[in-house]
Amino acid sequence: MEKPLKNLLHEHGFSLKKAYGQNFLTDRSLLDEIVSKAGVTKDDVVLEIGCGAGALTTSLARKAKKVLGYEIDVKLEPVLKEVLQEFDNVTVNFSDVMKNKMSDIEKKLGEKYFLVANLPYYITTPIVMRFLEEAKNIKGMIIMVQEEVALRFAAKEGTADYGAITVGINLRGSSEIVMRVPRDKFTPPPNVDSAVVKITVDEDKFKAVDFQKVRNVVRVAFSSRRKMLVNNLMNGFKLPRVAAEEALDRVGIEKTVRGEALSAEDFVKLTDAVYECLEA
Repeated sequence: MEKPLKNLLHEHGFSLKKAYGQNFLTDRSLLDEIVSKAGVTKDDVVLEIGCGAGALTTSLARKAKKVLGYEIDVKLEPVLKEVLQEFDNVTVNFSDVMKNKMSDIEKKLGEKYFLVANLPYYITTPIVMRFLEEAKNIKGMIIMVQEEVALRFAAKEGTADYGAITVGINLRGSSEIVMRVPRDKFTPPPNVDSAVVKITVDEDKFKAVDFQKVRNVVRVAFSSRRKMLVNNLMNGFKLPRVAAEEALDRVGIEKTVRGEALSAEDFVKLTDAVYECLEA
């Protein structure tokens, strides 16, 4: 029988830290549902970022072939050692995953893997974008985030929530909100509700694209959301109006649109046109 979280943490003299955004989820059925939504099976390797008190780690260990965890708070080591003592398929590294080389992380994983994480707001986007941009063997992600962030991750073009992060995700695959998690399911309860986003990576999507150039165009397009795209291209790339309008014309984009109206495919096409104008 699992110990109540408060008892477990108290026994090990652990106190929650606001700096790390520590809000622990302990509802076993909810945790198992997250793992199920991720599609993790006994043949899968999983990278978990932010193991916390090991509740989600436990659900993953029961389903996956292997779990590699990263936890920034070393004071959780005795807690995790107790919680995970029955599993021989889990390894936890007590370090900041963002300070580890991607090649080292993926070498430890050994094969293609899923990333599963319950992330605090301040680190969500940097981690998601780093793995989308740098990882070679990632198959997909299941990320629990604040609901407003989840809405941005899974937004459709032309909506207020659609932005650079949405395009960044869509350049590598697709995303969807698969479940919502009320704030009262966490200890301590955060000030907002959360949601679980599933990101599926498609290795063949935009295979021959220069992603750095596309990201440059995306960044410029959303640099001033209220401005028309043509004006952002002029300001961001120092293009004369005639050149910026020509780039839009080449790919059939109206001169009056804003960046939020463009799909990932539109941005890929626009990038070619913009850099042709820059190199002319």
